[in-house]
Order: sequence, then C-alpha cells, then structure tokens
Amino acid sequence: MTPRFDAIGMVASDMAASVTFYRRLGLDFPEGSEKQPHAEAQLPGGLRLMLDSEEGIREFAPEWQPPSGGGRMSLALLCESPAEVDSVYEEMVGAGYDSGLKPWDADWGQRYASLLDPDGNDVGLFAPLPGAGE
Repeated sequence: MTPRFDAIGMVASDMAASVTFYRRLGLDFPEGSEKQPHAEAQLPGGLRLMLDSEEGIREFAPEWQPPSGGGRMSLALLCESPAEVDSVYEEMVGAGYDSGLKPWDADWGQRYASLLDPDGNDVGLFAPLPGAGE
C-alpha cells in the first residue's frame, strides 16, 4: 500500500471569514460550511482543501495552540492570463483582503501577485507571461 496525496488541511481562526475568502477565489464550499467546525472544497485534479476551526481541532487535540510567527505555507492559484492575475488581485484587495505582493512580472516568466487569507496564509496568483519558456 502506498499513501497518496489527497488533501490540504488548514486551521481557520474564523471559519466564516476563511470560507468567504476562498469562495471569492472560486472554491466551491458547500452552503452552510461557514458555520461548521470542518469544511471541504473539491479542487481540480481531485485534491481537497479542508478547513478546520480552532475549536474543532481542540475537540480532539485539547492542547493545540495556534502557531506564532510568519506563515510557512502557501497556496498557488494558476490564472488564465496575466490580466486575470491583475483583475483577481484588484477585486480581492478592493473587497478588503490584504495584499502580500502587488502584481509584477517575475524574472522566472510569470505575472505574479499574492494575497493573505484571513489567517495570514499566502495565496499566490500566477500566469505565464507571453513568450515565457520559448
């Protein structure tokens, strides 16, 4: 038997805020997820993004404490074009979400930007630049 990568799990300090953030980015969390201690969204390719509330984690791990310091993980979302990187970034920042990095043309051939989810996790937005990799 070989384990297979199936899901990404994250702890949310405010489940409703996190579900709202990821829904706004196009993830399909079921209705009512924002009120549950555990929520899942199916991702393209068969993976799932799982969110657990701090309270839900403490039900089976009572000593659990949120980590301190900066984030150590990042999600990356492929956009259809450099223009979509810009428009998604502007829409999210315009809706009050925090910027990580403003959109820019990276040396590695991508239009790149990042947002911070409600818990400060980095969410990158990227698309190949025209002519990159040719």
